[in-house]
Amino acid sequence: MAHFAELDSNNVVLRVVVIANKDTANAQGVEKEYIGAAYCERLFGGRWVQTSYNGSIRGCYAGAGMIYNEQLNVFMSAQPFPSWVVDVVKKDWVAPVAMPDNGKSYDWDEATLSWIERVTA
Repeated sequence: MAHFAELDSNNVVLRVVVIANKDTANAQGVEKEYIGAAYCERLFGGRWVQTSYNGSIRGCYAGAGMIYNEQLNVFMSAQPFPSWVVDVVKKDWVAPVAMPDNGKSYDWDEATLSWIERVTA
């Protein structure tokens, strides 16, 4: 089975569909993404990009609301906070300040741009 994500004009994933591998293959039986994307477009309209259930392509399996980053060719969660930026090495969002690495739990505080220790009662 092949999985394809439909993208809106801002590269936000609208939905993911599953199609048969035969619907991604050329006359010689070789699977090609562009064939599967065209198949989805004919069936549903829209713009489609292949995703992988096991994460073998494009970083992770796409889900509704995720973002497709074309420059990095990966699916990512939506930006968690306005101050966070994409780390091109990690291919993920990172805070402007590294979280303390002392074994404690922290939450990001956007108002102060800092990590606040999570207090458990």
